[in-house]
Amino acid sequence: MKVLFLACLSPKTGNCTTAERIREHIEAAGHACVLRDAADFKCPAEVAVLEAREACFQGALAIHLYKAGRLLLDTQTPFGVVFGGTDINEDVRDETKRAVMGKVLKKARFAVAFSQKLKEQAEAYWPSQGNKIYVQPQGIETEATENLNWRDFLRSTGVSCKNVEDLHVFLLVCGLRRVKDPLYLVDAFSEWHIEDPSVILIIIGPEIDPLFTGVVEANVKRAKGVFLASERRQQELHAAMRRSFALVNSSVSEGMSAAILEAMDLELPVVARDIPGNAEIVKHEDTGLLFSNPQEFVELSKRLLVNPALREKLVSNGRRYVKELHCKGRERLTYHQLLQHLH
Repeated sequence: MKVLFLACLSPKTGNCTTAERIREHIEAAGHACVLRDAADFKCPAEVAVLEAREACFQGALAIHLYKAGRLLLDTQTPFGVVFGGTDINEDVRDETKRAVMGKVLKKARFAVAFSQKLKEQAEAYWPSQGNKIYVQPQGIETEATENLNWRDFLRSTGVSCKNVEDLHVFLLVCGLRRVKDPLYLVDAFSEWHIEDPSVILIIIGPEIDPLFTGVVEANVKRAKGVFLASERRQQELHAAMRRSFALVNSSVSEGMSAAILEAMDLELPVVARDIPGNAEIVKHEDTGLLFSNPQEFVELSKRLLVNPALREKLVSNGRRYVKELHCKGRERLTYHQLLQHLH
C-alpha cells in the first residue's frame, strides 16, 4: 500500500520527530510512505492535485485534525488521523475549526490519541465518534552513547566554572517559540542563582520563531545563571541530559512532551509546569515534580537538591513508567494494526 502522510514538519519540532517515527512504523509494515508538510498545501484541492499527479495512494494519514486532516476532506482515499495537542488544547475553542475537525473525524477510518485523557476530551466534543478513537502513547527510544566533554559543552553555552562537577544544571529543552514559554522561570531562577551560584539553567533548542528568539536572547543576556544554547544533534542532547541535574518544562501547552519522556528514559528527574499535557505523564512526587508558578518551581527544585531519596524515587519510577507505557515496539504494532483499516 502507498500511504500519503501529512504532518506539520517544522524542523526539530516534536511534530516532525513524531511524524518521522510513525513513517518508520508505516514503512516497517512493508508500505510505501510519502511524507509531506501540511504547510505546503493551502486547501484540499491542492492535495487532490498531488494525488492525481502521483496516483496510486491507497491510504492516507494526518497528524492534527485541523492543520493537516482538513486537507483530506475532499479525498476519496481512506485515511486515519492522529490528534495533536493543539487540536484539543487550542483549536477546539474556535467554533469554525471545531466544526471542520468534526467533519474530519467523522470521515476518518480511525483516530489516535496519545492518552486516555485526550481521548475523553475528544469524545466530549464528538461523542458519536468515540468508538474509532484508539489510545496509543508516543513511543520513546533514546540514545546517549556519545562521549560528551561536559566542560566543553558548558563552555559553549557561556558557562564558566573551575569545577563543573559542583554545578547543578537544569536543562530546559524546547524550540524557541511562545507556546514553550522559555522565559517563564528566568527571573525566579536568576534570583535563586544569586543565592546559590551552583544552580544554572540552560535553555537549549532550535530557533523556530526568529522574532521571539531575539526576545529570549535579550532576556537571557541580562539574567544571572541562565544560558542559551543552540540546538544539538539528538545523541549529543541525550548525552547532555544524562549529565544534567534535572529536565525542566515550562510550556503553556503540551500534547505529550517527548523531551519529558526522553528525560525519564535517561534517568533524569523532571520538574514540569502543571498543565494538562504534562500532568498526564508526570505524577507529582512519583514520576516527577509539577509546579504552578516560578516560586513553586524554585521550592521544589531546592527539595530535589537536598533530598537524594526523592531524586532516586523520581528517576526509578519515571524510567519504569516509560518502559511500561511508551514502548516504541508496542507503538509500531498499533500502527501496523490500524493501517489495516485503510484497506
